[in-house]
Amino acid sequence: MKNILLKISKFFKSHYSLAVLDEIKGRWIVEPEPKVIAYLKAENANGRHILIKPDPKIEPFYILADDLTNSLIARHHQFTSRVFKHGRMVVETSPDNYQVWIHSDRALTLDEKRYWLKKLHSDPGADPHNRWGRCPGFRNRKDRHRTGTGQYPLAKLIWVDWKHNANIPKIQMSNAVREKEIFLPHQPRGEVCQRNNFTRSHSRSHYEKGDDSATDFAYAIALFRQGFSSYEVSQKIVAERQNWNNHESPCKKEKYLKRTLTKAYQIVYRSTSH
Repeated sequence: MKNILLKISKFFKSHYSLAVLDEIKGRWIVEPEPKVIAYLKAENANGRHILIKPDPKIEPFYILADDLTNSLIARHHQFTSRVFKHGRMVVETSPDNYQVWIHSDRALTLDEKRYWLKKLHSDPGADPHNRWGRCPGFRNRKDRHRTGTGQYPLAKLIWVDWKHNANIPKIQMSNAVREKEIFLPHQPRGEVCQRNNFTRSHSRSHYEKGDDSATDFAYAIALFRQGFSSYEVSQKIVAERQNWNNHESPCKKEKYLKRTLTKAYQIVYRSTSH
């Protein structure tokens, strides 16, 4: 594990953070030092996720493509089956599912990142703003990946190139704006203050429509307009909705939430783009 952290540190030029994610309590940041490995393993064994992200001052130079298959890896991130393109760190998060960090040779705006992530067929719900990735060397503790024997897949470091950067072509911003679809706009100024005021005075019950799906949808739109991330919106709905009889399995619940959040994205984007 020390060797993996060393390689990650080289890729992010020693400027990165680790985090522990509890799906109920939220996320807290941990210093990326060898002495925390035992703590992270214990948290991971207790069902929590271990994440990584470049620090804000270098984040414009990194982009994370998420939820990629073997075929997408071969198409966009390899010259041949054995040679990866420059500036990649490839993490297999579960069997035939990958995240790819790309180290750009120039700073990228959020709109540029959204443009290229669409071209790379990244998960459309994974917006690049303040995006965390899964740390290799720890288990993927999503329930849907649990095997019949109770095991969880190990996130594996497949490839890392810290010696080269990727040459990402510049694009006309007008093209990027035209082509982005359901991604959220930048966080509004004063986000922390606005969100704290919102969460103190609002809950899902304020958007009750007499139907759980309609209530979730209205609540998601309100949260997105306050600058919440897709993960935060999902977790608030899960925490505040009482009846999940129609979506009892983790897979059904995840698909339902993704559909609801995608539609809410579209409403927010259209209302803020005019």
